[in-house]
Amino acid sequence: MIDQRQHTLGKFIPYAFETLTIDNTVGGIGLTASTTYLLSSPRPKRAFLTFDDAQCRVTKDSTAPTTTIGHLYNPTQSLLLEGFSQLNNFRAIRTGTTSATLQVTYLR
Repeated sequence: MIDQRQHTLGKFIPYAFETLTIDNTVGGIGLTASTTYLLSSPRPKRAFLTFDDAQCRVTKDSTAPTTTIGHLYNPTQSLLLEGFSQLNNFRAIRTGTTSATLQVTYLR
């Protein structure tokens, strides 16, 4: 059972999971709003991401990533997003011809 003390003590509870395919969509792929933070109450505080299959470029400020712009992540690396702004503005794009898979766990 989730109660207010867990949030006060700084404990984060996983409540949702999704798998995203990161392709070469112009502007990058963001997190799924309907599954995660816009329709969720309370909103998530963090998202833990792991990258599989291929390299990706990532931005957290809504800048459109490209194959040369953004932070580079390799398969098996992980990333922790914190706060609504990072969750809302996250974008990713693959760097090569193979699409990457992104595993996302949301915590609140």
